[in-house]
Amino acid sequence: MVKSETKIRVRYSETDRMGYVYYGNYAGYYEVGRVETLRKLGFSYKEIEEKGILLPVIDFSVQYKKPAFYDDEITIVTTMKELPGLRMSFYSECYNQQNELLNSGKVTLVVIDKTSNKPCLPPDWLMNAMKPFFS
Repeated sequence: MVKSETKIRVRYSETDRMGYVYYGNYAGYYEVGRVETLRKLGFSYKEIEEKGILLPVIDFSVQYKKPAFYDDEITIVTTMKELPGLRMSFYSECYNQQNELLNSGKVTLVVIDKTSNKPCLPPDWLMNAMKPFFS
């Protein structure tokens, strides 16, 4: 299992008329968590794409519990619970500065070969880097 924590400060432009973080912004927050989780594994999205692998989102779900507000510091906890196959799943939770759960969700990516534009298994270089985190 791989777990990472990333902090984000809510910007004014991310809030709606009620002063809450607009619900659609959580997709971007989850992306920040995914990018940092992959970085913890030793890769950036940019490097993965340069090596011929694309990782488009094929499923996104979120369950909202409480709102976040302008200038709140949000902690995004992102977890990969299993080694990827054709799909790679990330589980996310967002907490406010009082450590209250704001929402939780899951994002599933599909591994795509950039040349053929078809789903593929993760290449050996990616799997070999991930395996030590899942033993």
